[in-house]
Amino acid sequence: MKYNANSRKNAARTERLQQRVDAGFVSAHFPGVANIVISMMYNQVGLNKSLVRTVNYFPGSSAFFRVDCVNKECVDGGFDLTRVITGMIGNHRKSAKGKLICEGNGPAAGHSAITYAVDIQYV
Repeated sequence: MKYNANSRKNAARTERLQQRVDAGFVSAHFPGVANIVISMMYNQVGLNKSLVRTVNYFPGSSAFFRVDCVNKECVDGGFDLTRVITGMIGNHRKSAKGKLICEGNGPAAGHSAITYAVDIQYV
């Protein structure tokens, strides 16, 4: 069974790498954007401490706005901020906050969430 989980994780990792390449650059999709900063606080069931992470996107960055789940047992999970970011850019908003639950399925479903803040600087 562990082999199946590892195989699925490797396949998911390969798929995410391909999606990142296919996404193109931030500058190609959003030429008016100078910088996108995503600050996240991970909250995981069963842990008393939270992990804080910040991801920066620049014009030369991949326009792939999905971040992985921190749970090592999670398969096909993560947090997709694409709708949040594209909606913000479409409305020329500079900041937004919210919460997302991991999209993973299987035995680890519903195990973690993030509280996020997105800040966008325009040229």
